[in-house]
Parts: sequence; structure tokens; C-alpha cells
Amino acid sequence: MTPNDLSVGDMAKRAGVPVSTIHFYEAEGLIESWRTPANHRRYDRRELRRVAIARVALTVGVSLKEVKDVLDKVPRVTAIKKSDWEDAAKPWVAILDERIETLQRLRDQMGYCIGCGCLSLESCPLYNPADRLGQNGPGPRRWIGTSQEQA
Repeated sequence: MTPNDLSVGDMAKRAGVPVSTIHFYEAEGLIESWRTPANHRRYDRRELRRVAIARVALTVGVSLKEVKDVLDKVPRVTAIKKSDWEDAAKPWVAILDERIETLQRLRDQMGYCIGCGCLSLESCPLYNPADRLGQNGPGPRRWIGTSQEQA
């Protein structure tokens, strides 16, 4: 044990998550621990940053696999540099930009037809006469495109 070690309870408390979340993140390979001779889990304090990134990313819709892909690029055995985090996060730039654009469109268009094909709003015949978008498949067609592959 070193001064940087945290028990699972301390790790959870510092990260602001339940112990079960720490166990889940470890089972999914986002963080790592080791066992003491008494078989207690211990975590390096640096794992807190990985938990923080996972928590924030998951709240904005980044998948667990995408989080793991990024965290797998960050070294574990050497000191982590700012450039390591920047390099690992590069694939997220386009993904997050697209999500931001989608959220802004949703915010701006919530009061209008989003192409759901429901025809329940009085203005739907103006935006989607004869349910044209319904011919492209179910769901919010203006948002998710016209191909079934995106559904």
C-alpha cells in the first residue's frame, strides 16, 4: 500500500458515486484495482480522473464503449501528461460537436414538427402533408434521417 491508495469506499466517496458504480466501472474495464494481502480492493488515486471522465461522458450520452475506448488510450504505468488526455479525446470532438448541434436543434424546434409522422399537431399538415415522412420509416424522420440503417 502507498499513500496514493484508496479503498473502494474512499474511492466512491471521493468520486461522488455509490460503491456499486466503482465496482461496475472496474468490471467494465474503465478503472483498475489491486488486492491487498487481506484481499481488500485498493485503487490508485489517479483512477479518480477516469471515474470523473466516465461520469460526465455518460451523462451527455457518450456510450460506455466510447468511454472505454478513450480511457484505454491513456497510459496507466507512466505519469499522465496533458497531451495524453488530449490525444485520447480527439475522437470525441466530432461526436460531441454533432450531439451539441442535435441538442440545439431540438431546443429550437421542440414547438414544431420533428417529423414523427403522428399528424397530431395542428401544424403537421403544413410540415408533413399526407404524412410524407412516414413513407421513410417510423420515428422522428427529420432527425434520424431517411434510411432504416440509422433507426
